[in-house]
Amino acid sequence: MVALVSTVAYLGLEARGVEVQCQVSPGMPAFKLVGLPDKAVGESRERVQSALSALGLALPPKRITVNLSPADLPKEGSHYDLPIALALLAAMGVVDLEQIADYVAVGELALDGRVLPSPGVLLAAIHASGQDKGLICPAAQGPEARWASGIDVIAAPDLIGLLNHMKGTHRLPQPLQGVAEPARRMADLKQVKGQETAKRALEIAAAGGHNLLMIGPPGAGKSLMASCLPGILPELTPAEALEVSMVASVAGTLEDGRISRARPFRAPHHSASMAALTGGGLKVRPGEVSLAHLGVLFLDELPEFQRAVLDSLRQPLEMGEVTVARANAHVTFPARVQLIAAMNPCRCGHLGDPALGCSRAPRCAGDYQSKVSGPLLDRKELVFKSLFADFSVETSPSPTRKLCRSRSLQSQRSGRVKRFRLVQDPSPPCAALIANQVSDFEQ
Repeated sequence: MVALVSTVAYLGLEARGVEVQCQVSPGMPAFKLVGLPDKAVGESRERVQSALSALGLALPPKRITVNLSPADLPKEGSHYDLPIALALLAAMGVVDLEQIADYVAVGELALDGRVLPSPGVLLAAIHASGQDKGLICPAAQGPEARWASGIDVIAAPDLIGLLNHMKGTHRLPQPLQGVAEPARRMADLKQVKGQETAKRALEIAAAGGHNLLMIGPPGAGKSLMASCLPGILPELTPAEALEVSMVASVAGTLEDGRISRARPFRAPHHSASMAALTGGGLKVRPGEVSLAHLGVLFLDELPEFQRAVLDSLRQPLEMGEVTVARANAHVTFPARVQLIAAMNPCRCGHLGDPALGCSRAPRCAGDYQSKVSGPLLDRKELVFKSLFADFSVETSPSPTRKLCRSRSLQSQRSGRVKRFRLVQDPSPPCAALIANQVSDFEQ
């Protein structure tokens, strides 16, 4: 008999169905795991065996074969532990095979049988909803899974609790839906004393979703004004909030199922590598440009970044997505961001100041600014070069109301804002989820 359990494999923001097949057959005792697993999946044999031992169950002295189908799809991550354990228990006759056929299972197993969190549960819940199945997930991620409407979620704290729930001896409670937090305001433009022209440029950039480059000496307030930008941007719409949360779920940064209406703000250090900025790594994960999706990506000290790293942003800024190409897979992440960059006019930072400027001007400025390529500068719709210390009094009205009116006019005229998509055009992976969850956000 072959036991079958459904799970998923993550490719970007797409969850593909994977079938875990387990067969216990006569032969020399062995535990074989096939289906193109990576190192983490291959080590699940030890975790599953230890978790079953913690329950007082021993593997049968037979040949155990576990296949992850389709076999040509790479399998990465520790979330295969729970479906492999359930398939093995079904093949041993411990759990009902027909009962677990109605669920998609994800979760990592501890050696003592606890079910530990794993990235991507929100995507797995959306996939299960599309397949008209329930979801078995770690108890800590039950609130995250509950954002997918209309599915039965079993949030298991440990393997013994899950088995008791399956047998009906002890029912696990349905997890509560995660909290939709209102946008938390960070820095405020009122903290910036003076710089009225620069703040006006920042408002124009925010209203149209334009990229902005600020050039000025140290201490002029470039970083402070950049950190104020999320505070004047309108809140994420329900569709946008869920899309941003899907990226955070894949990256493993979505805590307690809390979905925020605040736009992301990412400020990586200038020593960041290309994989950290655009995504990649041994296990392909979204980079800073994707974690800032529908928000702000701030690059301080722009010329100090490696030139190849900066040039890798040219295509994501143009296309609104980044594709990480590997020999065995191509993974695409969304990357519709508003790029705000800041830099000094030269290496010493005091170009034109007779008291503080260096003796190499103006050649120093040319060499320093040439570190940023022309094609990348062409993607900056606004360049503001007149940033100097100015401490006049702030008298302008609240910019958020002006931005909302401006974006409303843009949507009426062209149906979109330059960098940010409107709610009427949700992406296919979360369209069904958005339709059922908009009312929950608005409440």
